[in-house]
Amino acid sequence: MTHKQRSYGKVVLAVIALLLASCNSPQSEQKADKTAEVQSDDDIDTSMVYVGTYAKPEQESIWLYRLNTATGELRRVLGVRAGENPSYLALDKDQRFLYAVNETGNYQGEKNGAVSAFAIDQKTGDLKLLNKVPSYGMAPCHISLDEPNKTIMVANYTGGNIVAFPIQENGTIGEELPIIHPPNTGSGPNKERQEAGHAHYIGPSPDGRFAFSVDLGTDEILRYKLNSERAAVTTETYGKSIAFAGKPGAGPRHMIFHPDGRFAYVINELNSTMTALAYDSEKGEFAELQTISTLSADYKGDNSCAAVKVSADGKYLYGSNRGHNSIVVYAIDGGTGKLTLVQHQATGGDWPRDFTLDLTGNVMLVANERSNSIVSFKVDKASGRLTPAGYEVKVQKPVCLQVVPAF
Repeated sequence: MTHKQRSYGKVVLAVIALLLASCNSPQSEQKADKTAEVQSDDDIDTSMVYVGTYAKPEQESIWLYRLNTATGELRRVLGVRAGENPSYLALDKDQRFLYAVNETGNYQGEKNGAVSAFAIDQKTGDLKLLNKVPSYGMAPCHISLDEPNKTIMVANYTGGNIVAFPIQENGTIGEELPIIHPPNTGSGPNKERQEAGHAHYIGPSPDGRFAFSVDLGTDEILRYKLNSERAAVTTETYGKSIAFAGKPGAGPRHMIFHPDGRFAYVINELNSTMTALAYDSEKGEFAELQTISTLSADYKGDNSCAAVKVSADGKYLYGSNRGHNSIVVYAIDGGTGKLTLVQHQATGGDWPRDFTLDLTGNVMLVANERSNSIVSFKVDKASGRLTPAGYEVKVQKPVCLQVVPAF
């Protein structure tokens, strides 16, 4: 390089330096600081969202996101290697522990899935495995807690049975005295999906006296008596106690109680309907009030319903349609419990497996399993209607969403 070329290069470098200095002027610094201040989590209302997924054993499989409850924006915080397919999650009321079913058909060489317990780091939300036990049935797909009776309840889909475990004081799952109920007997008219019992949901009644299992294979809701000494036991010793018999071939999947405890709602996977039920809390029985389609009248394609949720104020009911790829919205009559269609909102993805309302009721998050996405929607609390919030994050095969207060 010649002396003249070196001099020319120095001049160019000097010009670049002056341009960079002007970009970093006090005015620019102030603007950048202001943007950072607006984006700070300390200045916005946020919640945390745990995401259960289908994943291989060596992959990160439970994710934690921070949700801006004003806008619907999600930001990834961390991922945890939580074992194979931690598909469905449950949290204790104090958010100290998280429980997950590992939805598999082989655990430690046996035809079982598994159930995992985690301690939640109260500063970061990170998870520490406490223990892991067999689910005593294949493909566990749903888990719930009955905290007054210190019980974890698990529904094994392929095994067709439910299992109840005691919760220890330190949050671990008790292995000594699990109550293992035999597979439900019976079948339904759908030979492909209802050849035997398939427990798809298990959860406590509002008053904690009973537990109810929703069986997709037999179109039934089964009743169990909750007992604080030995977790959940049937009202008849290992007998079949039917709380509700649904329409043959409906394929009930999940159930949710209305906040006032007088009504319950069951979403039927196989015939794409929602059933409103009156609940008799003394007998632990249900009576049908209404069954209504989850689909728009002009839809002719295949569909499988999945999740059902109710707004905190009890005014609106929501269900997910896989195939139609929508969230159906109903208004609930507070006096009768019956439903009126409000809206079908496209989920912005494929196969909405689960969805949740955030703690403020302002935002709905929808987990689209096949398109590997979680999409945010704004909720109009006055009408129950949903509108896209404009935010989406990519997550491999999201299956379950659990919202907790921000750490």
